[in-house]
Amino acid sequence: MNRSIIIVLVLGIATASGWSQASASPSSKTDFAPFEQWMAAVLTGDAATLKALYSVDPPAQVQVKLAMFAADADISFWLGLKPRSMNVEFIRQVIRPDKASLIFRANVVTGSSRTISITDDQYWQKQGEQWRLLAVERTDDPQLKQPSDMKKDIYPANADAHAEIKEAEEKASAAHKRLLLVFGANWCFDCHVLDLAFQRPDLASVLAANYEVVHIDIGPDGHKNADLVQEYQIPLDKGVPALAVAAGDGKLIVSQKNGEFEDARGLTPDALREFLNKWKPPAS
Repeated sequence: MNRSIIIVLVLGIATASGWSQASASPSSKTDFAPFEQWMAAVLTGDAATLKALYSVDPPAQVQVKLAMFAADADISFWLGLKPRSMNVEFIRQVIRPDKASLIFRANVVTGSSRTISITDDQYWQKQGEQWRLLAVERTDDPQLKQPSDMKKDIYPANADAHAEIKEAEEKASAAHKRLLLVFGANWCFDCHVLDLAFQRPDLASVLAANYEVVHIDIGPDGHKNADLVQEYQIPLDKGVPALAVAAGDGKLIVSQKNGEFEDARGLTPDALREFLNKWKPPAS
């Protein structure tokens, strides 16, 4: 979640209390009228209304599979579906007086009777009296299961990452394993996607046989455990989740340099399996 980190921090809503207060159970409903207007424009093919809902100053940014596009690309995508129906389930809603963040899943029946699943992040900002979309991160037909909520405490606030790494080193040395260090935060949607992916039987078996996994919290502002971020050469400007692999003695073997997993929602199981198999300890 690279661009998302930047946008969320700018909006000022990535605080531990903010997420917990707003992270309600998944729902098909929202009290956020601008989204309802956006969805109605998509369903009716109202291009003019839809275009007016995207920010012009600053220009709205749209991310799809790490590539950045202008608002017209997102508008064309939705209108091009010619949707007959759209079933929406909200994963997270954070609504403030002048800013809002929505993550939702949409199952869309297109004009050609195809059903497509879409995960969408929308970041809204009130500009004068008008709400407009400032940024979008869209994932079309994701191959990894998307979490239905973000309630799991993957990164407990009171966890001692240094102690957990030391304990993991002892276990890894004794069992001829390596450490898999997963840097992220509970507010990061892609961190929840990756955590869910690691529970797949085909990936969980590789993890159990070869790694001791430690989750390292970067906190609500990205500054927590900064010494570990530096030690394991994690480029946070490339986004989270970010992974590093270390030997049983803690020596770094490899760390991601280009945000390879920050768009976890758009990855394939094969990509994750390839990474885990590539960096697992050599056979005895």
